[in-house]
Amino acid sequence: MAGFFLILITAFFFPGIILRIKSLASGRRGPGVFQPVKDIRVLLRKGSVFSNTTGLIFQIAPAIGLAGILCAALVIPFADQKAIISFQGDFVFFSYLLALGKFFSIISALDTGSSFEGMGANREALFSMLAEPAFFVLLATFAMLTGFTSFSDIFNHFYFSGNHYVLIYSIIGVYLFIQIAMIENSRLPVDDPKTHLELTMIHEVMILDNSGFDKALIHIGSYLKFAIYGALLYNVIVPSGWSIFLQASLFLAVQLIFAVIIGFAESFRARNKMNKNPKFILTLTVIALIAFMIILILTEKFI
Repeated sequence: MAGFFLILITAFFFPGIILRIKSLASGRRGPGVFQPVKDIRVLLRKGSVFSNTTGLIFQIAPAIGLAGILCAALVIPFADQKAIISFQGDFVFFSYLLALGKFFSIISALDTGSSFEGMGANREALFSMLAEPAFFVLLATFAMLTGFTSFSDIFNHFYFSGNHYVLIYSIIGVYLFIQIAMIENSRLPVDDPKTHLELTMIHEVMILDNSGFDKALIHIGSYLKFAIYGALLYNVIVPSGWSIFLQASLFLAVQLIFAVIIGFAESFRARNKMNKNPKFILTLTVIALIAFMIILILTEKFI
């Protein structure tokens, strides 16, 4: 339960830290850390406007997306405590909870009847499909390393598996989780949340028809997804056997460093051309496959 509340707390600081880093990197004063939270508060007070062409799917999609992300947060363990929802193969359940929210956001964009939003939905579906193998191969690598298929068991035994190469897998895992998080949250180099150029928009074009309360739910879900991936990074980096107070401090530190990395990446990293994005995402899968093959060889399971 402690891990779930830490994810909720850090989720609302995360976007503000990114904004501050980007402002400092560009030499501007910029908004404060709490500006995204203030924007959410304003949106929550507003009513939602629905087009005559939209149906029930468009109205329920933001709530279902946020519910799926909140449920996914319950699968993430903290320290040596088991996650609130924990069972063998729960990382598959975790992935499909996030996929459920993504699916409803895609069909919600299609439900508007706009070819413009349909274009963004098509790109979102393609990039999510290409990123999914990297995530599953990476988790399969961790499962092979530890001998478990549950998030709680994997991370509780990750640094105690007796494998001398665990540091290398940790570095690979951190790199891949950061890249997957940026793809799943529609950030650079795949997407730029600040652009409104018609030919390059992905996520922003999908939520053009959303407003008020519904748009607030979408933004909250995006903030939570960042915090969830930050929690996965924390579990890969920090051994689970340390004291609970040190673990909580390190959790906040990892989330802060994660936000700073994203802020600097978005400040100094160029956006990929649209036709380069599939190649970039598939490269992540290749890296994950290399790590998986190494595990097979070192554990003598490669036949």
